[in-house]
Amino acid sequence: MANIQESSRGGFSNKLGFVLAAAGSAVGLGNIWKFPFEVSDGGGGAFVVMYLAFCFMLCFPVMMAEIALGRKTNKNAVGAFAENGHKKWAPIGILAVLSGSLILSFYNVVAGWALGYAWEMFSGNFSVGQHFGEFVGNWHINMATSTAFMFVTIFIVAKGVSGGIEKASKILMPSLLFLILALMTYSLTQEGAMEGVKFYLIPDFSEITFETAYGAMGQAFFSLSLGMGALITYGSYVGKKDNMVSATSMILLADVGIAFIAGLMMFSFIFSQGLQGQGGGAGLIFTVLPGAFESIGPVLGRIIGGFFFVLLSFAALTSTVSLLEVPVSYVVDEFEVRRNRAVWIVGFVIFLFGIPSMLGNGTVDFFTNFVHYHGAEKAVNFMDFIEDLASDTFLPLGGFLVAVYTAYVWRGDKFKEEVEKGNPEFGNSLMGKYTIFALKFLAPLILGSITIVTILSKFFGIHLIG
Repeated sequence: MANIQESSRGGFSNKLGFVLAAAGSAVGLGNIWKFPFEVSDGGGGAFVVMYLAFCFMLCFPVMMAEIALGRKTNKNAVGAFAENGHKKWAPIGILAVLSGSLILSFYNVVAGWALGYAWEMFSGNFSVGQHFGEFVGNWHINMATSTAFMFVTIFIVAKGVSGGIEKASKILMPSLLFLILALMTYSLTQEGAMEGVKFYLIPDFSEITFETAYGAMGQAFFSLSLGMGALITYGSYVGKKDNMVSATSMILLADVGIAFIAGLMMFSFIFSQGLQGQGGGAGLIFTVLPGAFESIGPVLGRIIGGFFFVLLSFAALTSTVSLLEVPVSYVVDEFEVRRNRAVWIVGFVIFLFGIPSMLGNGTVDFFTNFVHYHGAEKAVNFMDFIEDLASDTFLPLGGFLVAVYTAYVWRGDKFKEEVEKGNPEFGNSLMGKYTIFALKFLAPLILGSITIVTILSKFFGIHLIG
């Protein structure tokens, strides 16, 4: 990247800064917390195959579209459409801002769990994994950790793009990668670990169902921060002459690579601890790893376990920073509010909205049994409802709309022209031709179909498939 953005909005100092920040947005709890339990629930290797297919065949073109739109306009997720001459399409950006804000509201709570677990591991309380339900139901502890986490997120975003987000990413991302690699290496040496590797890497294609495909697509979109305005926003800080193809490829490979390593680590630990067959669920990483760390030894287990959950918090932080930057950029650009003030106001509002997610794990019955979907056996809590709405529904819908907009409103030739500013051969390359094809046909068809089926099946109990 040649220069920092010339406007007062700021920008990334170089291409590495953008890649690390965008990869940090993608690499987070979605890879280390959510990916393993999605794989577990999805049947192992079959899910991994579908996840990789969606990442490379579907998510890559949508990533390119979002980054290109942001760079073309130098605007936030809402303003980008108006700046590009299509103000009527701005609701796509509003949906993205809403999605990111809702996801951050519960994501911050889970990040607080990770921070709390770091303290428990350093204290030698390995039994906390056996009492996960009690831990998440203790709102006093979770209020403290979530508050601390949101404060750090606000502090970094308030420092700006280069001085805050980029600088933090350059420290957090390498640190995260180092510790995950170390833990993966250790986990593979444990007795029974290879059985976990087989479950993880050898697909049973009979396990591939619509639910598997939907879960894999949802995980790909969630972990890559698609449909939530993050890449449009970050793209608006990118230099005009940068090669977006190589940058997008590096972001995608970083995300997939860390998710893959996290899966190896987790399933090696799961099978070595004899915990296979007990189902997945959001608490998988919080129930499995404490026992694995205890097996390392009373002293070394505390150190490694504590630092793992600290680094899990770091991974979450790179994502919460990007999630907060989306609505902050919107408020700064569209309402001309000073950045520092916008960060504190937006951060505080989102934190308040996340409190019901914190209280919905057994503390307050109203939020614990928040809504009962038509045809469902039991009610879901507030956090699960927000995740179902924002992550499972809004993200694929947002991806569908971005693809349609890029291919048919902005037009493919204008999109190619923007990408070719940093990669002159893009339009004539096989990758360029595939990207346009995917945005015109593949992404709208798959994402549109999945969005419709998901809304009908999840919220109304109408199962069109399976």
